[in-house]
Amino acid sequence: MAPEERMKTEASHKAIAAGGGKMTVLHSPVGVRSIVTSLVAFFILASSIVFLLDRGQEEQVQVAVEHGRQEVQVKLESGLQEPAIRGTTQEGDASNEECNWSRGRWVYDNVSRPLYSGLKCSFIFPEVACDKYGRKDAMYQHWRWQPHGHGCDLPRFDAIKLLENLRNKRMVFVGDSVNRNQWVSLVCMVEASIPDDRLKIRTFNGSLISFKALEYNATIDFYWSPLLVESNSDNPIIHRVEYRIIRADRIEKHASVWRDADIIVFNSYLWWRKQKDDMRMKVMYGSFEDGDAKLDEMEMVDGFEIALKKLTEWLGENIDKNKTRIFFAGSSPTHSWASNWGGEDKNKCLNETEPIYKTGYKAATTDYSLMAKAKHYFRTLEPKGIHVQILNITELSDYRKDGHPTVYRKQFAPLTKEQIADPASYADCTHWCLPGVPDVWNEFLYGYLVQK
Repeated sequence: MAPEERMKTEASHKAIAAGGGKMTVLHSPVGVRSIVTSLVAFFILASSIVFLLDRGQEEQVQVAVEHGRQEVQVKLESGLQEPAIRGTTQEGDASNEECNWSRGRWVYDNVSRPLYSGLKCSFIFPEVACDKYGRKDAMYQHWRWQPHGHGCDLPRFDAIKLLENLRNKRMVFVGDSVNRNQWVSLVCMVEASIPDDRLKIRTFNGSLISFKALEYNATIDFYWSPLLVESNSDNPIIHRVEYRIIRADRIEKHASVWRDADIIVFNSYLWWRKQKDDMRMKVMYGSFEDGDAKLDEMEMVDGFEIALKKLTEWLGENIDKNKTRIFFAGSSPTHSWASNWGGEDKNKCLNETEPIYKTGYKAATTDYSLMAKAKHYFRTLEPKGIHVQILNITELSDYRKDGHPTVYRKQFAPLTKEQIADPASYADCTHWCLPGVPDVWNEFLYGYLVQK
C-alpha cells in the first residue's frame, strides 16, 4: 500500500474508533483504483491533445507515455539547453504517415554543418553573404533541424542524387527575394558537389536567373514574380514595396516562363504582409489599352486571394499532372521586434547568436491567415488530380532569430559605419544568411523529390 493511501486508511479507522460507532468501510483495491485513475488521466490527456490539434495550435507539445507516466524531457546538447520532446507525430505535411518534418528542434552540429562554404559558392548574392561582409560568429551555420519522433530524420542531402533526379529536367523557383534566398541556397548545395566550372553555367535574363549542370542537363532557375500575377513590382531592380498594384486577370506573362517546368516552387508571402496597419493595395481590372481599366483599393489579404484564384485557375487549366510537381513554400518569418524574445527593439535581431528555445514560439509579425487561404485554394485543384505540396517551413524558421544578415550584407554598396551603428533602421531581419536556415527548407524539398 502506498504511504498516502495507508495514512488515509489509518485516519479513517481512528475517526471511527473515536466515534465509538461501528461502520463498514469498503475500499476498492488500491491497484484497481490506481489503474482506473491512470486510465481516466490518460483519456483526459488524449482528449486534450486532440482538442489542441483540432484547434490548429502550433505549440510543440510532446507527450511520452511510458508505464502510465507523462514524460517531458529537457536535453542539454553542446552546452546549450534546449527543449527536446520525444514521441511521434502523425499529422501535417510530412513525406510519410509516420513523420512530420515540420515539428522538431534545432540541434547544434559542428560536424555535418554547414553543407557548403558561403565564401566558396560562386552563386551567392551579397545580400546574404554574411561571413563575407563582416559577421564574425559562425554558430548560425552549424544548426541542424531534428524532427521529433524516434527514427524521424530528414533525408541526408545528396547533390548527385538530386541531379540524377533532375536529369533532363527543369526546376523553377517563382517568387520574391526570400524565394531567391532559397534558390541560392539550393544552388550552393549542389555546386559544392560539382566544383568544376566546366559542369555549370549561370545566365541572367532580367527577371530570370538560370543555373545549369551541363553533365546532367539539369536546370534550376529563379524567376522574379513577387505577387504571382502581373504587377507594378515585376521589375526585380526597380520597384516600390510600399505601393502595390496587381492586375487581377493577367498572369500569362509570368506563366509562360514556368509553363514547361517539371518542378515549380512558388513563394509569395512577404509582399502581401502589411508593413503598417493602414496599408492597402490596388487591384486593376481591364487595361488602359482597351479603355476599360478599373482600379479597386482593398486589403492586402483580399488581393492575395485574387492572385491565388488566378494562379489556381491557370494551374488547373494548363498543368500536366503527370509531369509537373508543384510546391508552395510556407511563410518565412521576420524577427524585427526583439522584445518578443526579451531583447531590445532598437537592436532588432542584431547580435543574436542562438535560436529561440521556447517551444511553440511564433514570430509576432507572421500572418498565418495567408497560408490558410493558400491551402484552401490549392485544395480546389485536388479533384483535377493536381497536388500542391506545402513546404511547411514557418515553425522551424520562427525559432531562428540568429539567422538573418542584419548589418552584415551588401545591397548595391556595403553599409557605412553610421548605418551599421543604426540597426533599427538598417538591420535586415527578413532574409537569411547562407549557409543557414534555407538549407533546411531545401532538405525538405529534396526529401519530397527523392522519396516521393
